[in-house]
This record gives sequence, structure tokens and C-alpha cells, in this order.
Amino acid sequence: MRPAGRLRLTALAPAVALVCWATPGHADQAQIDRGAYIFTAADCGSCHTNVKAKGPPLAGGRPLATPFGTFYSPNITADPETGIGRWTDADFIRALREGVSPEDDHYFPAFPYPSFTKMTDQDILDLKAYIFSLPPVAQADREHEIDFPFGWRFSVWFWKQLNFTEGAFAPDPAKSADWNRGAYLVEALAHCGECHTPRGWLGGSDTSAAYSGTPDGPEGEKVPNITPDTDTGIGTWSSADVLRVLRTGQLPDGDFVGSVMGEVVETSTSKLTDADRQAIAAYLATLPPVANPEAKAVKAE
Repeated sequence: MRPAGRLRLTALAPAVALVCWATPGHADQAQIDRGAYIFTAADCGSCHTNVKAKGPPLAGGRPLATPFGTFYSPNITADPETGIGRWTDADFIRALREGVSPEDDHYFPAFPYPSFTKMTDQDILDLKAYIFSLPPVAQADREHEIDFPFGWRFSVWFWKQLNFTEGAFAPDPAKSADWNRGAYLVEALAHCGECHTPRGWLGGSDTSAAYSGTPDGPEGEKVPNITPDTDTGIGTWSSADVLRVLRTGQLPDGDFVGSVMGEVVETSTSKLTDADRQAIAAYLATLPPVANPEAKAVKAE
């Protein structure tokens, strides 16, 4: 659970997930295995592989059409020339935590670092270990096709001052371990808010309406309200309904999710553990209900 006009970034998800690299010999199999699960939870492969063009895994080139132009995901294989094989641990952590490249350039928010900043250092390093265990691919990145003047990277610094808060997720000691795990998955790894939270005119998340959906999501499609609002959200859904959607993509009315969410289910949430899917359901049930008639979710019968 993946910017022309105004700086709205609702169409930027599935978020473009820039991930990490590990030095050969520094990662054991246990770390690589942990990283593989983080990779799945963050759905990195979907964004960084141009499946429709039958591109190599993680070599980038997947187009993401937005109101600001078209972004193309970068090569995140360990190729030292065209990928990220020369990055240090510090480079990786800085990229996910701060949204800044090794060359000190600010990443466009098509890369969902406002969510990935909440990842733990250990998860970031495990993720890089897994990425670097995969075959490197030599494939140059494709230039973004961004409408003027939004292609100026220096302008992202100003966007960050208004819309980005750096820092790892802090568990709530008053909540259960299950709730905190669900919060971490939803807010950080799965970066659900990147799609399901509406945006202001400058493209920042409208936190007062968090997870209430938007009629203008990825590729211009509606993203439904996943707050517990009973009229426009998933307040009529049972925990079993939520788990079924995450596991199989089947909605309470018998239909199936499609488009980007269908891809997320296929490559990410269906491969999570039952415990993690339950944690996500538990966390979503505690969100403040927000009414959003423009992004109604399917009602449970």
C-alpha cells in the first residue's frame, strides 16, 4: 500500500522509491533476507522497473505522469556507473532520511522521502544489503520531462521548508506493539499517505485530512478514503475486509482493486506476513474519520 500548473503531488505515487546499496562482503544472508522483506513492503520493484517495456529489474525508466510533467524512475541497481554502486552507507541514509543526493541535489518529491524519512537506520541498511545482492544493470537514467519552471531542483529546497519533516518514526509507548508496527508500515515503509492523503496547492500533504483520499491520484485516477468514516471511508469494513483487500485485492462488494492499487497488492501487500497485514488493519481502524465525498470508498454490505 506506489508535478504543470500548481505544485500538487497527488499524482506522484506510487511513490518513486529510491533505495540503497551495500558494500560486498559486509552483509550476511540474514541481513539480505530482512532487506528483501523491506523491499517488498516498500514496493520498490514496481517503481524502479519498467515492466510494460520489459525493462531489467530495478534499472529504472518507468514513466510516472503527473500534473508537472513525466518523471522517470532511476536505476537503483549496484552498477557503479549508471546505478548507485558508488554510494556509501551515509549517502543511502541521507537520501531516504533527507531527500538529498550524494551530489547535494534535492530529490523531487516523486521519490517519497517524506515517508521514507521515518524508516529506521537498520531497515535502510538491510534494504541496501538486499539491493546490492541483486545483479547490477548498466542502463543510463532517462531525463525527466518536467514542465517549466518545476524542473529547477533548487526550488525543491523551498518546498521542503513548507512540506517536509525529517526524522525516524517514534513509537508511541501508550500504544500496543501491533499498533506501532501498523503505524510504521503505513506511515513509513508502505508510504500509504503518499497516495491516500490529499494535497494542498503547493503539493504538501494536507495532514488535517490524512488518508481521506483524492479524486486526482496516480495517473489521474481516484484514490479512495481509507479513514474509518462510515459514509465516505472504510468505516463499514470489518478487519477481515481490510485483510482480504491487502491479501487478494478483493473489495467488500466482490469487485477487485485495479490500476496502481492492484499492482501494490500483487507485488507488495499480498506478500506481507499475516501479522503485518493485521497490524495495518489495526492502525487504520484508529485513524480519525474524515469525510471526503470526492473519494468515496466502497461500502461493505
